[in-house]
Amino acid sequence: MSGPATLSATHVAQILRTFRDLLRSHQEVVNRLNVYPVPDGDTGTNMALTMESVVAEIDALEAPETMAAVCKAISHGSLMGARGNSGVILSQMLRGLAETFTPLDAVDAASLAAALTHADVLARRAVVRPVEGTILSVAKAAGEGATGALDTEGDLAQVAHGARIAAIDALAFTPEQLPALKRAGVVDSGGTGFVLLLDALCHHCAGDALPTPPPLESITVDISQSTHAEEHDSVSDLRYEVMYLLEAPDETISAFKQVWAGIGDSIVVVGGDGIYNCHIHTDDIGAAIEAAIEVGRPKEIRVTDLMEQVVEERWVREGAAEVSDEPLGPPPTTAVVAVVSGDGVGRIFGSLGVAKLVKGGQSMNPSTAELVEAVLATGSAGVVILPNNKNIIPVARQVNDLVDIDVSVVATQSIVEGFAALLSYDPDADAQSNASAMTDMASSVIAAEVTRAVRDTDSDAGPVAVGDWIGLCQEGIVAVADSLSVCVAKLLASLITQDHELVTIIEGEGSSAAETRRISEWLSEERPGVSVEVHHGGQPLYPYLFGIE
Repeated sequence: MSGPATLSATHVAQILRTFRDLLRSHQEVVNRLNVYPVPDGDTGTNMALTMESVVAEIDALEAPETMAAVCKAISHGSLMGARGNSGVILSQMLRGLAETFTPLDAVDAASLAAALTHADVLARRAVVRPVEGTILSVAKAAGEGATGALDTEGDLAQVAHGARIAAIDALAFTPEQLPALKRAGVVDSGGTGFVLLLDALCHHCAGDALPTPPPLESITVDISQSTHAEEHDSVSDLRYEVMYLLEAPDETISAFKQVWAGIGDSIVVVGGDGIYNCHIHTDDIGAAIEAAIEVGRPKEIRVTDLMEQVVEERWVREGAAEVSDEPLGPPPTTAVVAVVSGDGVGRIFGSLGVAKLVKGGQSMNPSTAELVEAVLATGSAGVVILPNNKNIIPVARQVNDLVDIDVSVVATQSIVEGFAALLSYDPDADAQSNASAMTDMASSVIAAEVTRAVRDTDSDAGPVAVGDWIGLCQEGIVAVADSLSVCVAKLLASLITQDHELVTIIEGEGSSAAETRRISEWLSEERPGVSVEVHHGGQPLYPYLFGIE
């Protein structure tokens, strides 16, 4: 199959949609590779969420798409939706492509090579201390490979192939550049995600088949030694990731970067025209934010404890979500068994001390036998079960009669209630004491969720048609709308009062970075007294779960 001689605005939009889809399908594979310099969120997830924001901006354009409009959507969507270090660097690379493509009616081979080279230049300019063996090395090789193919009078397809071949070779070489990667036996995760952009490019330029993700279990990562042991890696000693959007005059950004250079590392600042997306690893959260206040106005501030993420990442890679025949240590007096849906939800529960996870949820209720097996596998004298769904509670309550273990059920009806319950979990206390304390904590949270209606019905919030978005809490349907963001706004407006302090948002399948940003902005405007935490849960059917405290 021969490809086009040039790329139109529609082609560019299609390439980025394909890239988004590839990142989603390879998301957990890229996450598994993330070992260096320190896990600051999941690389695959961050890159995928960044591209979700880009695609949302493109999808909002009126037809027919123009190159200038598509490029503006790429720049704005990637800047506003960038997540984590990898997402911010990716956003700058996309900005490089957009800047090159903007004045063109169509992208030819020379323009494509120039754009890939410019993407590398802008990405390196945004990183205060570039590190080779990362996505930067892979992007540089892509630009060089594209230019080399062009010099041999290559057409659009040959330039795309030249970029991908060079990038793949550079990716394979990353373990030789970073000892942490070589010791773990993997290539760079961000570079792996970037190669998927070139796969999407070759698919649309030359008709190449799209890659399929390898089985997750085929990826072996040696985590026997922590990346903290790397003598060259001062980044690993920095505890917090700070990110925010900064509104500031362009001429102040150079001085801002110099201040940041003195308080942290892994610094990336991207943007322009008065709005910047800023990322740093640091031990001084206050100084990182004060630097922004001195030059402008920071907003959408996100602070992540990287040490907690290291624990979670290790738990994921060691397969803590699976029932293990080899206990990692002596079992606690009371263990917790939780029913979960979504890999992200499972990771969070594991990091909060849950011993065994059972897959289940609204559309896949586990059997009594599965719960019994998980309870017995804990090895503890007492067990607390968190069903996290009202349909699973009756099944969970049968387990105590079927085992010679003291089993208590905390009747959690949602994932967010389960999270709250675990804040009172004491592994050294007996099962009944734990159940009492955990029940009290779970009851302090208002749980809510949004999903799509599968049948017509009536509700207190009005008539519901198939396909409508509906917002639910324990009282039933309290919001109905044909738009996800409108439904969420109605739902939260009906539940959040001036007494509430925290809203936890758990993203599931069907969520997007742009939609999450709209929710956060609505909360900051309409409920400015609440703090917001966002977690990626990956649960099916429900794009958003909410916990209100």
